[in-house]
Amino acid sequence: MTNAVTSKFSMKGNLSGAYAHSFGILDDKTPYVDPYNDIDMRPDLKDLVDAGIEQAQLKALTTSAGGAGTAGNALIPVYVDPRIVDRTRKFTPWVELIARVTNLGKEADYNAITVKAPGVTKAEDAAQADVTDTEARASTSIKYLYSIGRITGQMQAAMPAYIIQGLQPGGTGTDTATFNSPSAPNAKQYEVLKRAQALRELEESLIWSGNAGTTATEFSGIPVLQSTTNVTDRLGGALRWQDIESTVRLAYDDSGRPTIAGCDSASLVDIRKLMIDSFRYSPKEMAGTVGFGVPASVVVETMVGPIPIIPTQYLSTTGGEKQVFFLDMEYIEMRVLQDMTYEDLAKTNDSQKFMLKIYEALLSKATLFNSFIDNIA
Repeated sequence: MTNAVTSKFSMKGNLSGAYAHSFGILDDKTPYVDPYNDIDMRPDLKDLVDAGIEQAQLKALTTSAGGAGTAGNALIPVYVDPRIVDRTRKFTPWVELIARVTNLGKEADYNAITVKAPGVTKAEDAAQADVTDTEARASTSIKYLYSIGRITGQMQAAMPAYIIQGLQPGGTGTDTATFNSPSAPNAKQYEVLKRAQALRELEESLIWSGNAGTTATEFSGIPVLQSTTNVTDRLGGALRWQDIESTVRLAYDDSGRPTIAGCDSASLVDIRKLMIDSFRYSPKEMAGTVGFGVPASVVVETMVGPIPIIPTQYLSTTGGEKQVFFLDMEYIEMRVLQDMTYEDLAKTNDSQKFMLKIYEALLSKATLFNSFIDNIA
């Protein structure tokens, strides 16, 4: 092959399939057999054809080849991340921090001594009159919590396995008991996991914002049960260390011994600042654990001993509405008639419907053993 002939070769595209298979990258109108000019390229055509096909592929098969598909491009499928991120997640530490106690019947009943006659001193051989104490029966109605799911047959058949990133249907929110990433091998399991998480979030929400007086189907949460008992009202003022000390003392003077505190996240930050400014604590020195090993980001030293503080996302962080509750957890419990249970519902068309349910109510059996700071700026 002469230099004159090879100089005519080019790398132009747009070759037809048949032409490329015969002549590779040779330009149209290129002589490839010319005995008068000593040209015979037939022995080299195979290499030229292979080079032509490769060049055609490089030029023609781009990411847009085949036109647009249902998403992206027709020849390139969409590869979806198998991890589904739960952006709606909420921490639910108090679901696990509050003792869960079995309860027979639709009412949670208990007795309390409300008046106890005191002992007296008397003279020798004095008359002995009997005394009378007062007991009262308290009763709280069990409430019914539900989370309903439904999956069509088509979704069950078509949906691949996923991992739900940031889900913990068992309850979480303390420093180490964080969210995990459970696997959902099919659509049914995916929906069940989501509904379980939603039910735990409902429990946490009711613990701090439930009000049976305004919504009859709810059980009342800690703020409603505590009402105005042993309150330090800041009236929109900033939190002070003396507020913490005096509020804990309110519970102490009524024979309470708070063991844990709950508050909103903004109040927790206020307390951290107070500890740094007042006692020169480092953030690391503030940490500790609840009695049974649950870590807390802040532990305050009070007249009743160390009190770990666990925040919740279900109390207001608005200035003038923030609250801190000091709780004697021996007298706070969740009475449970039936814990979380799965149950299939009636079949509807080509779908599977189910519910998760809990029957329970929150009790604070001695509110005067607790105390709280209200209306913090």
